[in-house]
Amino acid sequence: MKTRNLALAVLGSMLLVGSVWAQASKSAAVEQAVAALEQKWLQSQRTNNPELLVPLLADDVMDTSSEGKLIVGKAAVIADSKSTKWSSADYSDLKVTVHGDTAIATGIITGKGTAAGKPIDSHDRFTDTWVKMPGGQWQCVATQVSAIKM
Repeated sequence: MKTRNLALAVLGSMLLVGSVWAQASKSAAVEQAVAALEQKWLQSQRTNNPELLVPLLADDVMDTSSEGKLIVGKAAVIADSKSTKWSSADYSDLKVTVHGDTAIATGIITGKGTAAGKPIDSHDRFTDTWVKMPGGQWQCVATQVSAIKM
């Protein structure tokens, strides 16, 4: 009887460890996938090509600027992005945290360029909220930027 209980306890432990390992592997894969999407976003900024954002953004995405301006909807976010021309843009401190079918990406963007014809020298922290859509693709549903005081 003791041997049977011990065997069941070992089997249960193995199943639990296997389940935890599988979940950790899944989270790591999602973290990498979302980080790759963030790099595509950076590429859109570096190449001044807002059309690269189209597959990344949900139709009802919400974008809160560092000035507190709220832009709602993919078309509006793309239109706003077209008014910004980057001469340089880099991300640092990129981190992705997964919560089921939601992932939160945070990082720092440092860049120079013009926005609506005015010079910008950006050093901002961003937070992007990504959701796994019914078709399986990840899309950004909310993005927010806060200026970092230097």
